[in-house]
Amino acid sequence: MNPLIDNLGLVLEALGTTLMMAVIAGVGSILLGVLVTVARVSPIRALRVAAFGYVQFFVNVPLLALLLLAVFALPDAGLMLPLTPTAIIVLIVYEAAYVSEAVRSGVNTVAVGQLEASRALGLTLAQSLRLVVLPQALRAVVQPIGNVMIALAMNTALAAAVGVVELTAAVNKINLVAAQPILIFSSAGIIYMGIALAIGLAAGRVERKVAIVR
Repeated sequence: MNPLIDNLGLVLEALGTTLMMAVIAGVGSILLGVLVTVARVSPIRALRVAAFGYVQFFVNVPLLALLLLAVFALPDAGLMLPLTPTAIIVLIVYEAAYVSEAVRSGVNTVAVGQLEASRALGLTLAQSLRLVVLPQALRAVVQPIGNVMIALAMNTALAAAVGVVELTAAVNKINLVAAQPILIFSSAGIIYMGIALAIGLAAGRVERKVAIVR
């Protein structure tokens, strides 16, 4: 018998945890990433420096190190959360740095003249960013953000290292009993591949739908 089918309830529950983490962290990282991008293009130097430091820190520190720090070090500082919310928060702040870089590349595709024209029409800088620059920038980077979301979904597997019972942790537990690593981990790989494929297809569909016709 296939040990995954024998433990179907555990696999489905763990898959649900993986998907829940990917969805919440995905939405959170996009929102935070856009805010970081706004800070990076702000005329206020302190905001630009802080946003630059944020991005440089999170793109240069391994995600696993951040997860271990959040789970094992923060409680010593008096900050205690359940494992799954802690892992989701770490995923949000980590992936937001990559989303910010993607969105910033989109901002660079918007002609400077458009910003100057919006300011000449009387819009404030915040209104110009919100109504003119960011809508165009986001439409230009749908696929790069989709790639970040695929990486995020794969990175949820690292949460197993700190005790979150998501898909990787669940199949590892099953393998410890069934001792069929090729079958079990290959099956888990196919599930992850399906998740990545679904995100990629969704991103492609959104990209075609919002494409700027020139």
